[in-house]
Amino acid sequence: MSLSNPTIHTVSHFKAALFDLDGTLLDTESLYTQFWGRVGRRYYPQLPDFAQRIKGTTLLDIQAKYFPDADKFEQVVQKLYEWESSMPYRFFPGALALMRDLRAHHVKLALVTSSNQDKLRHVKEQMPHFPHLFDRILTAEDFAASKPNPDCYLKAAETLGCQPMECVVFEDAFSGLDAGMAAGIFTFGMATSNAADAIRSRCSYVLDGFEDLDYAKICHIIGAQ
Repeated sequence: MSLSNPTIHTVSHFKAALFDLDGTLLDTESLYTQFWGRVGRRYYPQLPDFAQRIKGTTLLDIQAKYFPDADKFEQVVQKLYEWESSMPYRFFPGALALMRDLRAHHVKLALVTSSNQDKLRHVKEQMPHFPHLFDRILTAEDFAASKPNPDCYLKAAETLGCQPMECVVFEDAFSGLDAGMAAGIFTFGMATSNAADAIRSRCSYVLDGFEDLDYAKICHIIGAQ
């Protein structure tokens, strides 16, 4: 853990934690990098960083930017759904314990993901208890603009009855970190998909992982009650 961006949003009273999914709670980002890397090599060989470019964005956003041919994109999506149906979904170490500890301290939890309901269905098939971990789940269908637009996190705070200054965000991808910061929310950058130095300027505080993190330590970091 280390202090990060000097532009740190304050937290008046810690009421809610807003979590990204892939690469933050679930250790799946490397699998998506494999899939989108193959897509990039086939359709955009001139963009060797294609998989990195689309991280944290919705399928609608990917289609709008890179696949004007609807039939071609439909083929990509079908392949993606097949890939997701066979992916193993596992929590990062310490993630589940942290969520349970936050719940025990009456902190509300929201999932804020650019994935859609079809993806969540695959997660629930492997982990039936997953939806019950959260007070609210927001997927790509719930907001008009993809990350890095802050709308998703602002909406999550609103649906939980909280102000941005009463929330914290946990994110790993550049687009998600930018969304959390743009929403005016204290944003923890998870150094899981990108190196700590690469995300340090895009978040409030860098975390190597969830292990040994709990409600008391979060309150100490953010300086909230």
